[in-house]
Amino acid sequence: MAGSIISVINQKGGVGKTTTVINLATALAKKGKKILVIDLDPQGNATTGLGKSNNDEEKSIYNVLIGKTPVQSAIQESSVPGLDLIGSNVNLSGLEVETANDANRAFLLKEILSKGKELYFKRYENIFIDCPPSLSLLTVMSLVSADDLLIPLQTEFFALEGITQLVKTIDRIKINLNPQLGIRGVLLTMFDKRNKLSSQVDAEARKHFKEKVYKTVVPRNVRLSEAPSHGMPCLIYDKNCSGSKSYINLAEEFISQTKQSMGSAA
Repeated sequence: MAGSIISVINQKGGVGKTTTVINLATALAKKGKKILVIDLDPQGNATTGLGKSNNDEEKSIYNVLIGKTPVQSAIQESSVPGLDLIGSNVNLSGLEVETANDANRAFLLKEILSKGKELYFKRYENIFIDCPPSLSLLTVMSLVSADDLLIPLQTEFFALEGITQLVKTIDRIKINLNPQLGIRGVLLTMFDKRNKLSSQVDAEARKHFKEKVYKTVVPRNVRLSEAPSHGMPCLIYDKNCSGSKSYINLAEEFISQTKQSMGSAA
């Protein structure tokens, strides 16, 4: 049976979504897990960050969604053993207009993932979806498809105000389209321990989301921002920097969380 589908989501840009997808997926793959990343952002940053071209139309999630490429043909191996990718392409930005007359369009991705669950996706322990920084059709498609959500939250002013809008959207999706959807965890990113505001947001987030907030926080780290320009996850670029270490810790927390939920389901 295929593992859980986790959408990494926040409608704000620049909060560390793609960084989290790339590095958490890499850390899990390095621990022997078989992982798939689906890049659902037309910018294609998760694709290039894993060393693949975002100009490859043939092997893009866009072509899969419009029925031009079978999903099994779009899966590529990344440079990280055990980590595969279905990449993105700028054409994805036109999907909303192109599917305007399709009443079922919010379910396009879910149908593809459901059909492939016992075939192509059976080998993956987790499938991570990197969402665009907006509450667009693509984000709704990922919310409809996901079992759980991972929300990166930047420790800055207004961070929690933005999240209330997201939580309202999640609640609407749960009522109308995906009643099983849950929040797997909230990850605090760009944490600066010298900055009082970071600690305030940390305290507020833990008060609001309680045990859903991961113990691991991701610090502000230059190496995390440099790595994508080299087409590799930070864990490969500089495995000893503070950013890499935080994602290794997050992977351990994530695995123990999986074990706990499996234990409570048993």
